[in-house]
Amino acid sequence: MSAVAHRGRVLRALGLEPWQRRQPVDGEAPAVADEAPPMAVAGAECVVLLPAACEARELDLLGRALTSGGAALARAARVRVQPGAAEVDVPQARAYLACGEAQAHALGRSLPMQVTSQAQIVLVDEPARLLGDAAAKRRLWIALRTLRRGLATGQ
Repeated sequence: MSAVAHRGRVLRALGLEPWQRRQPVDGEAPAVADEAPPMAVAGAECVVLLPAACEARELDLLGRALTSGGAALARAARVRVQPGAAEVDVPQARAYLACGEAQAHALGRSLPMQVTSQAQIVLVDEPARLLGDAAAKRRLWIALRTLRRGLATGQ
């Protein structure tokens, strides 16, 4: 079995839809932008809270995982949380993915109680742990599957 077929089988088993590029990349890896990810907009379906000091490899891995989770997760707004930030300017959304405990605490302090009780909030490991820890990757895939199902059902 080829690696591509195995990857597709594993993604389908996790409940994720494998995506393929329309045009192949010409031997070059796509350039990773050094700029900050797009800021969140009001009325977003999902918001991802990231540590402010994420490396390009970590952001790339997380971006690919979000993309494999479907359109709602691929278009999720991304908000960077500065270390030690008491509150963050986070818009109201149906779902939140907090990448690390510090980001989850900042989210809890920033959102009104009514929004917190109605939103689906999922905590995963920080992106730095995703690069080398298989258990962290497994928890990320499970969290993305949970978010995708929650967004699809309208909870």
